[in-house]
Amino acid sequence: MTQEISASVPVRPARDALTGQAALITGAARRVGASIARMLHAAGADVVLHYRSSADDAAALARELNDSRPGSAALAECDLLQLAQLPGLVAGAISAFGGLDILVNNASTFYPTPLGDIGEIDWDDLVGTNLKAPLFLAQAAAPALHERRGLIINVTDIHGLRPLRRYPVYSLAKAGLIMLTKSLARELGPHVRVNAVAPGPVMWAEDAPDPALQEKITSRTALKRPGSAEDVARACLFFATGAPYVTGQILAVDGGRSIGW
Repeated sequence: MTQEISASVPVRPARDALTGQAALITGAARRVGASIARMLHAAGADVVLHYRSSADDAAALARELNDSRPGSAALAECDLLQLAQLPGLVAGAISAFGGLDILVNNASTFYPTPLGDIGEIDWDDLVGTNLKAPLFLAQAAAPALHERRGLIINVTDIHGLRPLRRYPVYSLAKAGLIMLTKSLARELGPHVRVNAVAPGPVMWAEDAPDPALQEKITSRTALKRPGSAEDVARACLFFATGAPYVTGQILAVDGGRSIGW
């Protein structure tokens, strides 16, 4: 029996699967955001690297990407908590490469807020970066993404499903981002897909727990090892290149942490 491949889903090698497409990645200067930018860029996408304060890191990454493919990376500075700036961020991304195909809401703040010590500034910051900004940035980008039959990828967290002790505000913000992903998939379909990646222990924060606690957390994964930023980036690449009939889904990249807990 001859297997037929639908003509509506062209089969292309990963290295050029995103050629001619443009992606805006928030928080792209360092860590997971930089890995996502490199992964999408390696697949052929032109990338707009958003940053707030990591100007040197962002500039270095842009030079790296432009050295490998001239004119393929642009910089965009913006405070995502300033909602009035978000339409300009999107407009700048569209202007840089003539359109917008992919929005990756990766920028995040993460720190503990033990009950009894939570202040309004903590709420505004953690909910603002992890939930409010992705909503309003998606709203600003929706017309351009609709025009190009585009994609939104939200980077959430497995603790949006199971709360992390001493991090209630962060956990609820990421839970909101999970619901936002599903809601946007309904609101923006059929022309725009919206999915999320939920990392587990893939990259320890700069104020990471002590090695013994890291080992304890890792031992609770099914794979008994930590992941990497590249694992998250590969999941984003899957949504961008290999999942044309997938929307409203949350993909855990956690080594099986969430199935055992």
